[in-house]
Amino acid sequence: MENGSAHPFALLSPDMVIDAVESSGLVSDARVFALNSYENRVYQVGIEESVPIIVKFYRPQRWSTAQILEEHEFSLELADLEIPIVPPIKNAEGKTLLEFEGFRFAIFERRGGHPPEFDNLDNLLVMGRFLGRMHQVGSMREFQTRNTLSIELFAEKNVSFLLEHDFLPPDLRKAYESLAQDLITRMYSIKKESRQAKLIRTHGDCHIGNVLWRDDTPHFVDLDDCMMAPAIQDMWMLLSGSREQRLQQLAEIVDGYNEFYHFNPSELPLIETYRTLRLMNYSAWLARRWDDPAFPLSFPWFNTENYWAGHILELREQLAALDEPPLVIY
Repeated sequence: MENGSAHPFALLSPDMVIDAVESSGLVSDARVFALNSYENRVYQVGIEESVPIIVKFYRPQRWSTAQILEEHEFSLELADLEIPIVPPIKNAEGKTLLEFEGFRFAIFERRGGHPPEFDNLDNLLVMGRFLGRMHQVGSMREFQTRNTLSIELFAEKNVSFLLEHDFLPPDLRKAYESLAQDLITRMYSIKKESRQAKLIRTHGDCHIGNVLWRDDTPHFVDLDDCMMAPAIQDMWMLLSGSREQRLQQLAEIVDGYNEFYHFNPSELPLIETYRTLRLMNYSAWLARRWDDPAFPLSFPWFNTENYWAGHILELREQLAALDEPPLVIY
């Protein structure tokens, strides 16, 4: 692994952040505040005689320029249709993706809001309407360069990475490898039974942390993981609690969703598959980022024997969940 001090983000000093922002034509008042972000680096930067802006520096070598531009185009397409999302700001030349000293970055308006309260079923109805509008647009054409949600990409390749780089403790390696293969086999079987699931452009990472609630309306602030996937990928992370609670939540979301775009119930058996893929991807994501000094500091519990033992237990529970009856729509 790289020496921590050699990581590209180590070069991203407050002065460089200000210089990058000012290279876009804005004038900073020198106030820089780092925001909570691990995959990229995100800052609030004060602007003279104006409101602060948000600037996001993309992680080097993660996305291609074409992939980032597809993300931006999708954001702008949604914003142009007055779907509440925070798109990147165009500079004087009409560009949204800018470069400075080897970093690619984008500037966004600062938007206020608070975390959504999804205990209130009325809010889930509103969220469903928002997703229906988003997916109506997302279904109009396909991404050409963004990822497609797949078992190969989010499970098989991640398992191979963890095993090839010896992240698993020796006494847990065989258990993990065998369990991962059982999960992959079961997920392929479920996928085969859900052939009717249509791939559309989705947010891809639709969880409560990526939603700001303001004026009784949800606003997405991050399309960094947008991808081609079935619509259910943007719904299942909004569900929590007992089976009965999840059924109630799902009913509200789908009621709102169907006002703008038809939800296909044949996608419901995929929920636990996508939950499994997220769990498997998360452990590999931490492993792939372990050379970034921010990760050992923020996730000190990762890559310990206790972590891997707990992760294996979690995956065993998911193997059982894959065999449970899927949720249904009342």
